[in-house]
Amino acid sequence: MTRPATIVAVALLGSARLPAQAPAAPAPPPAMLPAEQIAGAVLPLPMDQQAGATVLGYDPGGKLVTLRKGAGAMTCIASDPRAEQFHAACYHNDMEPFMARGRELRASGVAGAQVDTVRFREVKEGKLLMPKHPSALYQLFGGKFDPVKREVTGATPLYVVYIPFATGGTTGLPEKPVGKMPWVMFAGTPKAHIMFMPGM
Repeated sequence: MTRPATIVAVALLGSARLPAQAPAAPAPPPAMLPAEQIAGAVLPLPMDQQAGATVLGYDPGGKLVTLRKGAGAMTCIASDPRAEQFHAACYHNDMEPFMARGRELRASGVAGAQVDTVRFREVKEGKLLMPKHPSALYQLFGGKFDPVKREVTGATPLYVVYIPFATGGTTGLPEKPVGKMPWVMFAGTPKAHIMFMPGM
């Protein structure tokens, strides 16, 4: 007895391997309000400097913008809401020309060590001014930020004092890590800074 064509067709369809569906695209990160970005951005700073800091953060399109203009001595950059891990950095206002030039170069396609090559040349030519006094930088990186509690957990701190052109000879510090001693990184360059180990 011949099976109806419809039954054969159903049987064939049922045994056929259907094409795999493409995995769903990951959901975009939730938008973070400016106040939430500001709260996270100033966390690396000592408490008495947080309220007066200028804060740069991200608009809904991912562009870096000024979220708050402060009257204090420090500028903070909020963690990018699109990043998986938290990273906020705060530095003395006098370092802003150097930092802003770095962001501009990276946005134009300059990458890696070439960013500093350009900046160092511009400092030498007098086009890019560096501070003439020690300038602090504070960072928190890694971990997760809770915008409700306004706190970050699991982040690692980093403390730096920029002293352009400093060397081991001018500071008495080593130019490479020695235990938990502070040391001079990028010695002799415009980007020279003292690194302080967390837990000192």
